[in-house]
Amino acid sequence: MERTWWKEAVVYQIYPRSFKDSDGDGVGDIQGIVSKLDYLQELGVDVIWLSPVYKSPNDDNGYDISDYFEIMDEFGTMQDWTQLLDGLHERGMKLLMDLVVNHTSDEHAWFAESRSSRDNPYRDYYIWRPGKGGNMPPNNWRSFFSGSAWKYDDTTGEYYLHLFSKKQPDLNWDNPKLRQSVYEMMTFWLDKGVDGFRMDVINLISKVPGLPDDGEDGLGDGSPYFMNGPYVHDYLREMNEQVLSKYDVMTVGETPGVSVEEALKYTGADRKELQMVFQFEHMDVDAGDGDKWTVVPWTLQKLRGVLHKWQTGLAEDGWNSLYLNNHDQPRMVSRFGNDGEHRVPSAKMLATLLHTLKGTPYIYQGEELGMTNIQFSSIEDYRDIEILNMYEERVTKGNADPGTIMEAIHVKGRDNARTPMQWNAGPNAGFTTGMPWIRINPNYKEINAEASMSDPDSVFRYYQRLIALRKQNPVMVYGDYQLLLQDHEQIYAYTRTLGEVIWLIALNFSESAAILELDDRYSGMKRELIIGNYPEDGMEPEQLRPYEARVYRMFT
Repeated sequence: MERTWWKEAVVYQIYPRSFKDSDGDGVGDIQGIVSKLDYLQELGVDVIWLSPVYKSPNDDNGYDISDYFEIMDEFGTMQDWTQLLDGLHERGMKLLMDLVVNHTSDEHAWFAESRSSRDNPYRDYYIWRPGKGGNMPPNNWRSFFSGSAWKYDDTTGEYYLHLFSKKQPDLNWDNPKLRQSVYEMMTFWLDKGVDGFRMDVINLISKVPGLPDDGEDGLGDGSPYFMNGPYVHDYLREMNEQVLSKYDVMTVGETPGVSVEEALKYTGADRKELQMVFQFEHMDVDAGDGDKWTVVPWTLQKLRGVLHKWQTGLAEDGWNSLYLNNHDQPRMVSRFGNDGEHRVPSAKMLATLLHTLKGTPYIYQGEELGMTNIQFSSIEDYRDIEILNMYEERVTKGNADPGTIMEAIHVKGRDNARTPMQWNAGPNAGFTTGMPWIRINPNYKEINAEASMSDPDSVFRYYQRLIALRKQNPVMVYGDYQLLLQDHEQIYAYTRTLGEVIWLIALNFSESAAILELDDRYSGMKRELIIGNYPEDGMEPEQLRPYEARVYRMFT
C-alpha cells in the first residue's frame, strides 16, 4: 500500500466557538487557538481541522456562510487566521479547513441576488420552484432541522430548497457557473497555504432531477432523492481535476447515509474524488427506527459489526476515517464508555480502539481529557438550532412528553460536544473571562487540561502515548485487520499484521471483568504488552478488568 502523510496523520478537530476565548466576549476565537498551539503540539497531533471560521450570521454556528472570503468578526481577522496557519506550520502541523458548499447563508450576496428577481444572473445558483396547487411546497421533503425543506419567498412568489435551516438555502450544483465559483473559492484558500478540506454533507450536492415527492402523504424523508445523487461523483471528479489534484492536500467528505459500496466510489484510489469519508452507520447504533431522538440501548455486537464491516469493506481500496464523536455528536465517553466511576479507563479504552483500527484517527477537542456530556435541566440553556427546532415541533407544537424529549437531548443533543473546553479549575474553566456563550459543564473542576497534564496517568498522557506509538509503528497505520472473538458479548478483539509484525488488541467494553480466551493460533504465542490502560500490577493474562484495553506484540 502506498505510504501517504494523510494516512499516517492524527487529526484534532477544533470547534472555535468553544475552544478558547482571548478577548473576554464569551466566544472562542482564533487568537484563543493561537494561544494553545503549544498544547496541541505537546499532544502530538499532526493536523488541525477547524470548524468554519468564515463570515456568518451564526444561525447554525458558522455552517451558514455569508462570505467565503472573510473571517467571522467574533473569531477575529484574516491577519489572525494567517498567524494561526503560520503557527501550525512552524510546529510541523497542518490545517484542514471546513468546506461548506451544499448551502450558504441566506445573507450571502449570491442569495441576495438570486432572490431579487426570477431573471437575475444568480437565480440559478440556488434551487427555486413554484408551489404545488397554490400554496403547497414543491415537494414533501423534510428538513434535517424539522419541518418542510422549502421556504416561500414573497419577492418572486417561489420557494427555495433548504435541507437544513431556512437560513441555509441549498446551492444548485447543476449550474456550471456555481461550480466554478466554488472552485475559485477553494483555490483562494489553497493558495493561502491550507492543507486540505473537510467537506460538509458533500454527498448531498446532487439532487435527483424533478425533485419528486418521497411517499404520498405528509412530510417524507426525501433522502433517496438528494443523498448520493446522480451527478455527485461527476462533480467531485471535476473538483479534483480542476482544484485538488494541483495541491498536496488531505480531503475527507462528510457523507451521511453512505454504504460501504458507495464509500468505495468516493474514496477508491483510482476514482480521483476524495481520500476518505465520514460514514455515520456506527453513529446510529442507538437510534430506534432511524430516528436520532428515539434512543435505544446499543450493544457491542452491533457497534463491532458496523466497525468490522467498514474495516473489511475498505481494506483493499479506499480509506477509513476513525471517530466516535465530533461537533455534531455526544461525547464518546458518555455514549460508548462510562462517564462515572470508570470514566478514565473507558476513555482510554475507546481511544485505544480509535488509534489501533485501520484508518486516520480524528480527536474531537476535549476528548483527550475525557470530557463528558452535559445535562441542562431547562431547554432555555440549549443553543443548538437542531435541538430547539425539534423541541418546538415535538413539545411546544406537538404532544410529546417534555421529560422524555429532554432525556433524549441529554443523550444525543449536539450541545453535548459544544460546551466550552475545560482548561483549568478556575472561573469558567479558563475558557473565558466573560460570560460564556453556552454554560460550562460543572465537572470542570475535576476534568480539565491543567489537571490532566500534571497527572502522568491521565487520559491526556495516554493519548500522547498512543499518538507517539502510531508515529513509530507502521503496523498501526498499514497493518491488515483481522477480527477475533466475533461473538463475544464484552470484548472487541482484533489483530493488525504488517509483514512479520503482529499486534493483538483486546478491549473490554463492559464494567465487569471479561475472560480473554484466544484460539490456538495466538494462545501458544508469546506476548509483549505495548500499551494498556491499567497498571501491569495485578494483570491476569486471561482476564480483562472493567473497560480494560491491552495492545500486545505477538511473537513465537
